[in-house]
Amino acid sequence: MPKITFLGAGSMSFAKAILGDSMLKASLQDSHIALYDIDARRLKDSKLMIDNLNRNINESRAKITAYLGVENRRKALKGADYVINAIQVGGYKPSTEIDFEIPKKYGLRQTIADTLGIGGIFRALRTIPVMFDFARDMEKVCPNAWLLNYTNPASMISGAMSRGTGVKTVALCHSVQGCAWGLLGNLQMQKKVKDLRWRIAGINHQAWLLDIRDGNKDLYPEVRRRAAEALANIRKIGGAKVVAKAKKRLGDKWHEDPDAQVAHNMVRLEILNQFGYYHTESSEHASEYVPWFIKSDHPELIDEYNIPLDEYITRCIDSIAKWKKMRKELVSKALEHTETHEFGSGIMNAMETDVPFRMHGNVLNTGLITNLPSNASVEVPCLVDKNGVQGCYVGDLPEVCAAINRLSINVQLLTLEALFTGKKDPVYQAAMLDPHAASELTIDEIRKMCDDLFKAHGKMLPKLT
Repeated sequence: MPKITFLGAGSMSFAKAILGDSMLKASLQDSHIALYDIDARRLKDSKLMIDNLNRNINESRAKITAYLGVENRRKALKGADYVINAIQVGGYKPSTEIDFEIPKKYGLRQTIADTLGIGGIFRALRTIPVMFDFARDMEKVCPNAWLLNYTNPASMISGAMSRGTGVKTVALCHSVQGCAWGLLGNLQMQKKVKDLRWRIAGINHQAWLLDIRDGNKDLYPEVRRRAAEALANIRKIGGAKVVAKAKKRLGDKWHEDPDAQVAHNMVRLEILNQFGYYHTESSEHASEYVPWFIKSDHPELIDEYNIPLDEYITRCIDSIAKWKKMRKELVSKALEHTETHEFGSGIMNAMETDVPFRMHGNVLNTGLITNLPSNASVEVPCLVDKNGVQGCYVGDLPEVCAAINRLSINVQLLTLEALFTGKKDPVYQAAMLDPHAASELTIDEIRKMCDDLFKAHGKMLPKLT
């Protein structure tokens, strides 16, 4: 009977997705599922939710236990075969608000701020020390377990755990699975394609669609032509106006409008238009990873490219407002589950059955992408079986794709250097090399902003000298 420990079980939507999927796999149906959190109410709700799922879709075959607080963490981890991580250190209040509001005082605007940029740097600084605590516990009580990490910033956490601990780990995302079909749908090409084939590799939230084909037919020439035409047409009107009109006309079904679909995805399509390759992450994420779209001296770009500033803040506020309704649905005795596209259950099933499973994961770059640094975490195709998660060789990325990835990797590696050495200077340097911050602020402004962030986060951050 495998043991699956879920750290951050109060993240109920993730817990439902991963653990519900697991209950639909024969090899995992008799698992011991250990739920762990530091929030008593959230843990209680999650336990009720998973108990209901276990009864409704799994004939109560799984054993479900719950563990509250740091003092019980090792009990939750003891003997685990798989550890799933979905924590958020600092939460929306105060940490996420701090990550947005202090940079905003310096004129630096963000959209999601959880992976790269100033928000990503400081989220890594407060999250990775907690991950190291998890690793120390795992090395003691479940040294052979695999850590499946869903917490952002995925690349930095993956790199830290791979380089700084003995834990076997892979970081997972859900932006790869629908990338190719999503692009085709955006450009009204999906109905023509009968045998879709694609290749993706790069880094998390910036992995590249290297190849897209219908059988042996290369679809990229038509994709590039349609993308350029669609962008030119929407930019004349303004992406924000197009979406606003679609929402007024169609309400919640505004995504069904073809022009609104393009307007919602303009940053990614512009990157495709300029550099020749589409990448995995949404436009709201992508806009803050590069220096070209959020610019205080060109505010017109925000409406032109339909960039949702403070988007993660908006989502958090909406989620909090809707929480009572969401909770009622999730703890319902009639709760059911349909398998999701998350990789977690497929990984565990492959390790249990030795039936190979192909997925994309974030792992240390052990020669997998040959023109990216070897101490970086890369997102590549992986083969999973009883041997664990094995990254597949990709070779060189197109040079322009590698060049854009390296801009992000610089920030990631310096942030990790700060954590490995206990020094502050690499944090300042990471911020100075962040493409978005560097395009908006001076060196003095960046240092002052970082100092303000250190002060505001206080004990949430490790002591750096």
